[in-house]
Amino acid sequence: MKEFFKFVFASMIGVLLSFFALFILFVVFISVIIASAGSDGKVDVSANSVLHMSLDYPISERADKNPFGEFDFMGFESKKTLGLKEILSGIESAKTDDNIEGIYIDASSIAAGFATIEEIRNALIDFKKSGKFVLAYSEVYTQGAYYLATAADKIYLNPEGMLDFRGLSSESMFFKGALDKLGIEAQIIKVGTYKSAVEPFILEKMSEPNRLQVTSFLGSMYDHFLSKISESRKIQKATLFTIADSAKVRDPKDAVLFKMVDGLRYKDQVLEDLKSRTGIDKKKDVKSVSIEDYAANESKDEPASSNRIAVIYANGEIISGEGNDTNIGSERISRAIRKARTDDKVKAVVLRVNSPGGSALASDVMWREIALTKKVKPVIVSMGDVAASGGYYIACAADSIFAQPNTITGSIGVFGIIPNMQNFFNEKLGITFDGVKTGRYADLGNVSRPLTEGERLIIQQEVDKIYNTFTKKVADGRKKSQAYIDSIGQGRVWSGTEALNNGLVDRLGNIDDAIASAAKKAKLKDYRIISYPTPVDPLKSLFNNSADKVRVYFAKKELGDNFTYYEQVKSALSVSGVQARMPYNITVR
Repeated sequence: MKEFFKFVFASMIGVLLSFFALFILFVVFISVIIASAGSDGKVDVSANSVLHMSLDYPISERADKNPFGEFDFMGFESKKTLGLKEILSGIESAKTDDNIEGIYIDASSIAAGFATIEEIRNALIDFKKSGKFVLAYSEVYTQGAYYLATAADKIYLNPEGMLDFRGLSSESMFFKGALDKLGIEAQIIKVGTYKSAVEPFILEKMSEPNRLQVTSFLGSMYDHFLSKISESRKIQKATLFTIADSAKVRDPKDAVLFKMVDGLRYKDQVLEDLKSRTGIDKKKDVKSVSIEDYAANESKDEPASSNRIAVIYANGEIISGEGNDTNIGSERISRAIRKARTDDKVKAVVLRVNSPGGSALASDVMWREIALTKKVKPVIVSMGDVAASGGYYIACAADSIFAQPNTITGSIGVFGIIPNMQNFFNEKLGITFDGVKTGRYADLGNVSRPLTEGERLIIQQEVDKIYNTFTKKVADGRKKSQAYIDSIGQGRVWSGTEALNNGLVDRLGNIDDAIASAAKKAKLKDYRIISYPTPVDPLKSLFNNSADKVRVYFAKKELGDNFTYYEQVKSALSVSGVQARMPYNITVR
């Protein structure tokens, strides 16, 4: 009887705790909804204020509509973040805001690609044309953060801090050794000498063609990196190369000696400088507003004109189906393009592409919508950090293509991977398979056995056909011969500067340049910007795949910077179908 009551009591406690937890979650949820509904999110900006930029979060193309911004409950934090669109808009507004005296950059590491940093850096340089100051300070500068900081009038480093300036590097992860130990063979079918997305599965190091292309595009990016720093810091490019190549900045004093920074300061000294620049009494605090809060005040006056330019954001890996804000679902993006095409108020379309590619079929579905739209109104492409392989596929039909010098593009090639897991099942697990089929190729793609010669030939012919279609559409869109596109294709990756030289892009510029070009081609003077597709509703998103989101949250929490490697392995294992995908994840550190 004693054990019975113990069991009943334990059960009651468990039920009560469950109800209590649900009640707490319900209260938290309702509180956040009420707070979101009752506040417009705007902040007061005092006179003589400084716009503070730390950018210590991954920068996407557009900000998430997160009703839980800045919410913190029992250690589960939701931080307010901005996308590139909102950051650029905030800087532009601050340029003409009489209450903003200058910008203070307090960034150690920028979680963004080179082209994204380039756009923010250019916006800061434009901001300085107003006569207002830009000041940068950090305890540690990574190369990406330092590149951004070189837009400032003054760069300060903590006396005990560090400036990382050693040159750029690109590293690939290879899985062949692990697959060999598991008894798994990656059966590769591809087109393209440089299509090295498959190399991690079949090699233990880079092939020579791959090494050649990486050396080329990384060298191009590095040349631009050094050139822009040279312009800002008034240091010869050759000198900068020597400083990096010999790792001469090993101490904060070295950074001053080589004129990489303007001085060594502690935080309190930087704050005193800001007070002096803004006319604030030394006994008072600096008046500052974060760019995240400032962006909430953004209310740019749109022209009364009914004419519109649609900006369609295609961001992430290309997949078939609906997709979401972090990938490019062919259904969702195609629907957005059709909506812009059939809307008489929309006079031109700008497609913003930031994608390493993905499904070849999904890419072709979206290419078709762009090609149809181009027949009735101008279509201009703006490339972000990367617009390669399938990302280039969906761009090639446009009237004109803009890229940044450090955009990664090209990678015109196709591949397919089918694993042969026979030895893994037989030798490692002791599992065997047997069955019947009504046709010779009824079980084509079966991973429990190797491909036959006939099956390999069928898949190779399909891959060849897709590559031929890819190069033909690029040739038609770029008004080049298919033979020429094949010569610069073959899966080869190019920087934006290289792509301008070989004709894969038309101009170097940012998204604003692309919008201006679209307006000019449509002969518009006054117009409004409308963005597609509509961001996924945050509350709906909260309850969709919540288990997956919890797993991702804790994985990021535990793995930190190494979460990138986890994503690469996960992505590699999920590849299916014929792919038009770039072989790299480029990270600037």
